Amino acid sequence: MEKQEERNQRVELDELLAAEFNYIALTATQANEDRARVSSFYLLAVGSLVAALFGTQFFDPEKLTPTVRLMFSGLFILLTLLGASTVLQLAQLRSAWHESMRAMNQIKDFAMKQNPELAEAFRWKTSTIPRKYKRNSVSYYQALEVSIIGGLTFGAAMFFLQQAFLPVSAITWLISLLLGTLAVYIQMWLYKRMLT
Repeated sequence: MEKQEERNQRVELDELLAAEFNYIALTATQANEDRARVSSFYLLAVGSLVAALFGTQFFDPEKLTPTVRLMFSGLFILLTLLGASTVLQLAQLRSAWHESMRAMNQIKDFAMKQNPELAEAFRWKTSTIPRKYKRNSVSYYQALEVSIIGGLTFGAAMFFLQQAFLPVSAITWLISLLLGTLAVYIQMWLYKRMLT
């Protein structure tokens, strides 16, 4: 009778561990899907808006009043902020995926401790989990892509802002380029800081 009770407890434990493992695997999958969705949404939003702007007649130099230029600057600043928000979301989703991997490996470590033969069955172990911040990961490249577009939108915002008050010159272009580059750097710095 005691052996039967021990066997029943073992089955319940195995079922609990399997359910927990499946749940964690689902959360990891969801984090990856959300990551793709978040970056795609941002790229689609920016692309649609920029296409709509270029499709209008607002880019006729005679119709670009200082007020319209300020509006464009504000619109591109908004797109930059949305890009920064997307980069932060990508960092959070990478962090969630990493936590899921740690949780899955904790269960595998427990199983290997109970049955050492399982050590040969698992290629991915706690010691082989990728770092949260990994430069050659899909998450990093998505964040970089969004940051570059955010840098372009910030550079455009600064161009229109300057153009509202000053005549366009090489300095205007240079300032816009430098500030756009700085925006890319800051967004990637935030991404890295959130993951290290």
